[in-house]
Amino acid sequence: MQETPGARLIREVLATADVFLRESHRLLRPHGLSAAQFNVLNVLGRSDGGISQRELSDRLVVDRSNVTGLLDRLEKAGWVRRSDDPVDRRIYRVTLTPAGRRLWRQVGPRYDAVVAQVVGGLEEKAVAQALGLLTHLQTGARKWRLPGS
Repeated sequence: MQETPGARLIREVLATADVFLRESHRLLRPHGLSAAQFNVLNVLGRSDGGISQRELSDRLVVDRSNVTGLLDRLEKAGWVRRSDDPVDRRIYRVTLTPAGRRLWRQVGPRYDAVVAQVVGGLEEKAVAQALGLLTHLQTGARKWRLPGS
């Protein structure tokens, strides 16, 4: 039985994600960061005044159940700080510490340069189309049902 184009697409998306993950380790490991930890620093580094823990979990590429532990480890390393929101005491605001901001300023530009290399030569229209396709695949994956269930 021959592989369908859809099955090949999924296989290639997974293979691409695996390559990105392996290569990100090479970039981030020398700085003592995992990909998930860098994602936190990158989101916080690009936001003014920090963001709520819930908003952070919505923007990250990690499961929400992992965010608290991830922030615990980043806080222990001295890279992030959680503080009460001045308006809503039920909310924690997450910000980079000065050490976290220094680390992000060191690693962030290297990450941006790698991203530019990876997508170099692609026109904006192609990037927009790829983003649309990936969103479609993510939506489909969330609705995934096994045959017969």
